[in-house]
Amino acid sequence: MSPSRGRRGALHALGAAVVAAAMLAGCATPRPATTPSEREWTTGRISLSVTAAGGRPAQNLAGAFELRGDADEGELRLVTPLGVQLAQARWAPGHVVLNTPGGQRSFASLDELAQATLGERVPLAALPDWVMGRPWSGAPMQWGDSGFEQLGWTVDLRQREAGRIAARRAAPPAVSVRIQLDG
Repeated sequence: MSPSRGRRGALHALGAAVVAAAMLAGCATPRPATTPSEREWTTGRISLSVTAAGGRPAQNLAGAFELRGDADEGELRLVTPLGVQLAQARWAPGHVVLNTPGGQRSFASLDELAQATLGERVPLAALPDWVMGRPWSGAPMQWGDSGFEQLGWTVDLRQREAGRIAARRAAPPAVSVRIQLDG
């Protein structure tokens, strides 16, 4: 595999992991009055699927992650099953830094990082609320049998207690995110 192809793969995988970071931030139960850097690491596996559309091929990504923080400030590491770090993202309001073996890149937001690595806009500001089982207050929503719909996404809350979270956008290209938390 060429170095640029490996770098692209790490960026695509990190984009998927960033989506998970926002989702998982709501899953972690932080101690009161702590800063994101003082919170425990959340670990698990993530899979992301984007259907083919507009001449772009379908994407299917999966990997392990380590996450600390929330949607406003935090850190995410994408790791191999043997614990080798493939990529790391750190973010704070107005600034996101992505480190990969290919170098460092900066972004203004997690949404910008998701767009650059996945080629899709993902409503990362809403995801921490979604994982907590509640709609984001920044947009209209509608309750359904398995959860709720908001911003064109269906958030399935049926297996949240078992550490499994799913969110799906049906509009082309369809995007599906599934997370399984460790422990």
